[in-house]
Amino acid sequence: MHATLPLLQATDFPPVRRGHFDTLQVNLGYRCNQSCLHCHVAAGPNRTEQMSPANVAVVLEFLGRHRTPTLDLTGGAPELHPQFREIVARARPLVERIIDRCNLTVLDEPEQDGLAAFLAGQRVEIVASMPCYLEDNVDRQRGKGVFATSIRALRRLNALGYGSEASGLVLNLVYNPQGPSLPPPQRALEEDYRRGLRRFGIIFNGLYTLANMPIQRFGSTLVSQGRFAQYMALLRGAHDAANLENVMCRTLVSVDWQGWLYDCDFNQMLGLPLNTGSRPRTHLSQLDIAALAGCRVRVADHCYGCTAGQGSSCGGALAA
Repeated sequence: MHATLPLLQATDFPPVRRGHFDTLQVNLGYRCNQSCLHCHVAAGPNRTEQMSPANVAVVLEFLGRHRTPTLDLTGGAPELHPQFREIVARARPLVERIIDRCNLTVLDEPEQDGLAAFLAGQRVEIVASMPCYLEDNVDRQRGKGVFATSIRALRRLNALGYGSEASGLVLNLVYNPQGPSLPPPQRALEEDYRRGLRRFGIIFNGLYTLANMPIQRFGSTLVSQGRFAQYMALLRGAHDAANLENVMCRTLVSVDWQGWLYDCDFNQMLGLPLNTGSRPRTHLSQLDIAALAGCRVRVADHCYGCTAGQGSSCGGALAA
């Protein structure tokens, strides 16, 4: 795989400083039951990295000591971590909101029996990756049969109340472009998704559009195809400074499977540690939340992926 950090480090991206901390995003490991081209983690079935019980304990201890409005669980497929359900159950009284970044097909894995009901019982917000509402597009991007499996999973979640305003069980879908292009306008695409999935009786709360990051598997593919510079020119040319106010790295701390800290999941994959000013890298057990406010975020050229066009973050587009 081609390393893209050397192509990204020389940057003129504007400086970003941290605001008020509100989200701890924890990557439980890189194992996944899928291997998607756009995956910035390069996750897959053969990855073995996963958070140890000792670091799980550090996460839970942190949540017990610090007011943390949102716990955001990601991977890989976070549900494949052997302590996933324990983490959710023990964190539930400690935070206002728990997010599970789910690829949907994991709900169909044999060892995940009862997972959907567990998530509903814990009132976990699901952010579900669904790259298109058309079967051919999804199967081309993720493998034959993935669309049908995803529809089964969405129906299971809907049956539990997910996607219904009345239930309060939040189900948001995620769109990524299939290639080196910007996502279309989020609001219009969401309406297309609603019409497309209505044929299957599927409802959901909202759609997040995310730009593909020029790192890991996707970035390496661009290098192999000779399209890396072209894609970076697209991102830089579409930069909108108004998005800087709302980028996720101002309020989020990303934790890797070993407990080390980063400004975001993308920096985690590039090995760019959180800047606390006092040490080369910081472990969650060492984090002083009060000292974070005003610290500079580590930036490189990939950050243009978050500010291009409508902007892109873990919560979708940054601008209307």
